[in-house]
Amino acid sequence: MQNWQQEYQQTLEDMFAMLPMFQRVGAVAFKKDLGNTRALLSALGNPERDFKSIHIAGTNGKGSLTHMIGALLLKNGYRTGLYTSPHYRDFRERIKVGRKLIPPRYVIAFMRDHRSLIEKIQPSFFEVTVAMAFWYFSQVKVDFAVIETGMGGRLDSTNVLLPIMSVITNIGYDHMEFLGETLPEIAAEKAGIIKPHVPVVIGEEHPDTAVTFIEMAALQQAPLTFASRAFQVISRSPQEGGQQVLINERVSGALHQIETDLEGPYQPRNIVTYLESVRVLQQQGWLEPNDPAIIHVLRDVRPSTRFIGRWQTIRQHPRVLCDSAHNEAGLKALFSGLDVYTYDELHIVFGTVKDKDLSRIWPILPTSARYYFVQAQVPRAMEALLIEQEAAHTGHSGKSYTTVKGGLKAARDAAKPADLILVCGSIFVVAEVLPAR
Repeated sequence: MQNWQQEYQQTLEDMFAMLPMFQRVGAVAFKKDLGNTRALLSALGNPERDFKSIHIAGTNGKGSLTHMIGALLLKNGYRTGLYTSPHYRDFRERIKVGRKLIPPRYVIAFMRDHRSLIEKIQPSFFEVTVAMAFWYFSQVKVDFAVIETGMGGRLDSTNVLLPIMSVITNIGYDHMEFLGETLPEIAAEKAGIIKPHVPVVIGEEHPDTAVTFIEMAALQQAPLTFASRAFQVISRSPQEGGQQVLINERVSGALHQIETDLEGPYQPRNIVTYLESVRVLQQQGWLEPNDPAIIHVLRDVRPSTRFIGRWQTIRQHPRVLCDSAHNEAGLKALFSGLDVYTYDELHIVFGTVKDKDLSRIWPILPTSARYYFVQAQVPRAMEALLIEQEAAHTGHSGKSYTTVKGGLKAARDAAKPADLILVCGSIFVVAEVLPAR
């Protein structure tokens, strides 16, 4: 076992050193076409054609939706691959079959056997990871793969797929330097995953983006539905370790009482998108109508698919809550949901990345909280002292810490048992405090 671990760690170090990684270094790793991915997959025998895929894009919620749909397919007996990004603690989190991470030996073998190909094509880290995922899913003969895009759609490496269904959860302001400055521009990039004659589900209808999706779907002759037209959230009742959600099916008037282990005020909207996506899969014959698993499977999404990092409590007394929200819409949803907790003082461990426009973020962050500004251990992280200095001009008081763990320790030392500690601002910040699994 020790030899496997050493070889795996060395393989990862080689990957990080050899391949530009957007999550670590930013724009220099972004490739503006699909040429490298197509070349890699062609040399591998086009493994993406060996399984049925569901392709999911959107500004927020796509990771949650990927795990919801994956959990249902698994419950129905389908061997199901899940591809998500980025990872938190272990690279292998990106590539799973069910809840089982890709074994280290497959990572080692892929990089060893295709090193000359990679050196020839010179792809990015993300392009190699996508190729590895599709190759692995082909090797282990999955029936379905639920694939989450990276930050975009049209130019995302995953967009070489010809899926049985495309889903776009919602559109918000994020990665504008790549995707556009306006919501219609961002929507156009996300809509790039719409394929000819392939059904597409749009999760949330917005007046600034609906026309973009309708026009793109018409151009591709792709059947389009808006989940928010089909289902409506009536109420949500948070509870420890999950929530109850009441959803109305608009046409039939049927009410669905749903229990889920996924916490957070944004999950009901994701469940609406999930229900409409399920309806499309039923129309295609992949799922049975009136299957009780459609509702019941949402009770255990976390354990069945190894879902981590979103609205996750890692400690009590004081409660330490982690959430991966890092853009305007995500953070608004996060702070709107904190009222489910009763606490005396709010402590926020906050870090972000260099290319983040904080002018959109500061108005969302409460000035009444105590802040611990931190810097994740990735090259792309914004220096904690710079965050502190900018915060001082916006009424957000706090101190900076050179490490995430240092900031969290300071928060825990200062907090009383009845306080709440929130860790947020960047996936990389959350990654450094999640418990080992």
